[in-house]
Amino acid sequence: MSTETIVVTQELVQKQGLTAQEYEKIKKCLGREPNYTELGLFSAMWSEHCSYKNSKPVLKLFPTRGKQVIQGPGENAGVVDIGGGLGVVFKIESHNHPSAVEPYAASATGGGGCIRDIFTMGARPIGLLDSLRLGRLDKERVKLLFKNIIRGFTDYANVVGIPVLGGEIYFDESYEGNPLVNAMTVGIVKLKELVRARAKGKDNLVLIVGGGTGRDGVEGAAFASMALDEEASKKSSAVAIGDPEMGKRLRESCLELITKNLAIGMQDMGAAGLICSTCETSYKADTGIEIDISLVPRKEDGMNAYEVMLSESQERMLVIVDKGKLEGVKKIFAKWDVPVSVIGKVTNDAMVRVKDKGRVVAEVPAASLVEAPIYKREALRPKYLSAATKLNLAAVKEPGDYNRTLAILLSNPTIASKGWVFKHGDPKAAGDVLLGPGSDAGVAAVPGTKKAIAATTDCNSTYCYLDPFRGGEIAVAEAARNLVCTGARPLAITDGINFGNPKNPEVFWQFKQAAMGISAACRALNTPVVSGNVSFNNENPKGSVDPTPIVGMVGLIKDRSRIVSQYFKNAGDAVLLLGKNKEELGGSEYLKTIHGLKKGNCPDIDLKLEKSVQKTALEAIEKGLVESAHDCSEGGLAVCLAESCISNPVKRMGAVINLAQGKIRADALLFGESQSRIVISVKQDKVKRVLQIAKKNKAPACVIGKVAGRSLVINELINLAVDGLYASWSSAIESYLKD
Repeated sequence: MSTETIVVTQELVQKQGLTAQEYEKIKKCLGREPNYTELGLFSAMWSEHCSYKNSKPVLKLFPTRGKQVIQGPGENAGVVDIGGGLGVVFKIESHNHPSAVEPYAASATGGGGCIRDIFTMGARPIGLLDSLRLGRLDKERVKLLFKNIIRGFTDYANVVGIPVLGGEIYFDESYEGNPLVNAMTVGIVKLKELVRARAKGKDNLVLIVGGGTGRDGVEGAAFASMALDEEASKKSSAVAIGDPEMGKRLRESCLELITKNLAIGMQDMGAAGLICSTCETSYKADTGIEIDISLVPRKEDGMNAYEVMLSESQERMLVIVDKGKLEGVKKIFAKWDVPVSVIGKVTNDAMVRVKDKGRVVAEVPAASLVEAPIYKREALRPKYLSAATKLNLAAVKEPGDYNRTLAILLSNPTIASKGWVFKHGDPKAAGDVLLGPGSDAGVAAVPGTKKAIAATTDCNSTYCYLDPFRGGEIAVAEAARNLVCTGARPLAITDGINFGNPKNPEVFWQFKQAAMGISAACRALNTPVVSGNVSFNNENPKGSVDPTPIVGMVGLIKDRSRIVSQYFKNAGDAVLLLGKNKEELGGSEYLKTIHGLKKGNCPDIDLKLEKSVQKTALEAIEKGLVESAHDCSEGGLAVCLAESCISNPVKRMGAVINLAQGKIRADALLFGESQSRIVISVKQDKVKRVLQIAKKNKAPACVIGKVAGRSLVINELINLAVDGLYASWSSAIESYLKD
């Protein structure tokens, strides 16, 4: 369908997600009325998904610099120095709304797009992680979404040959109708080969490489920037379809191109497709780009300029090359059977000029597309907090049977083993994985060195619902704690921000508070923010999702022989607790699962104490003193100890634990989620040295028991066979899915 006869009206402007004021600004930028295609370009690039027009003022709060930072926010991914001329490249991306409509295809392309963000910079991906939020798993629609999201994510990863390192999955009714699907990719780059998204050099060639362009994903960025109402939930045409076989060949060809120094600039065609990649690469290089869409390979006939420019068809890259090196470039893509087409050239007039068989169909300054209007939204403390944070512990009845309570918590899908998910991964794609899914963090080797990279994703959204500032702090602290438990020194984070409508003052307050909490913890722990993604308008007819600022973090293990996993190893080993037990039950899985209460003050966090505990654990691990280390989080100390006993399915081991209770309620002692706690096991002859390290670092530490027998015994409260605990924990999710 030709777009030339379509008249731009106020109704059309509104349908494109633009306000009347924004339309006036567009006319001022152009000095004239836009045509239909140009309006579509602005609609995509000024959407929240592409422009961050509501979040930029708040994102400026994040610390983004550090001695380790090579590339911070503003590129396809962040880059952190790991020594030896190498860097770790990583990024998290959301694919929320598409996953509610087409869960299999959308989760696949979510992972695929994040992979392209990594190798477009010259990095070879070494692992994928996910961070998922869905409604209650006893709902049929949630089961369907969950099964297909997992299949889509893992099927794509298996075909492209990239292992899934780990991740996290939470189930809560606030996500019903609007699942959150965030994917994180980690890769390794030789810093001398690092490529950025720049269209440099007048008359250099603009290439489109990879799959053909179709109508799938047209208006995808705009779709991701609106609430999921009944009409939006039917927009399957806004969901792109992945092709992992092409993705694999595209990765190898692009990496070879970069290794041979034939790529001047490169960018993935993700959200907003061709217009995003052309305007952003030219804007960053202070140049312009001229393309002719008649040269763009198509998957479908009859596509107009609007559709070609806004298509989000997958497995496509924009590549800038020297015109004198084109033949060498073509040979590489031919070798990998990847289509390549010259579609234009770099100019020096700062314009994005779109032609169709030589006739100009759109002409827009690159800066006007990239520099979207910025809004400073009103922030108001939500009214619900007054009631939600009130919790009368005296009215909360303690369990009559703590054995049964622990078994119920271990079978809670949020806490239970995610083994059903892990088994979808292809073992042949394991690559350089040294510690796979199921421990506190995933670990992959850095090829050619004795180093390894640990990675994790973390966020307790219930904490953020009750106190977004503290929830943001805890998300960073827990991510760092998880890395430390493997023996990694935390380096930096990528943030996956998932909230409701930013025009709602209460939602914006949640967002701003969470960002402030993340910033405070990042500064305290020296983990700057180097990349990320903001996803707003995560809502359904029942309201907004819980605030979910996911933290993806990477850390460096200098000597891979020192890697530690979370499960007990040897009978007779001493079990130590680093950190302090407190009477804190607010926001706990125990309250939600056993008492049906999503209330109270979430756990406090002392970042000074957090640093001391992490420093102690890391120093002890690096000195070879630690056999196992496990972060204490959802479900509290009892769940942490149980997982330490049962998370190695080959060799489950019991433990006898004696906890000093003091004035703490028994349920709070066992199931409270006080922060800054790590359970470690060490050989008896090394206990004294670990306690000395803790004392030096001013970290609380004490021996609480030993690894022994075939049962978990805690004081007089719990006595359960580890085989029974394993049965409750390992089969819970699969039992829901079989219903």
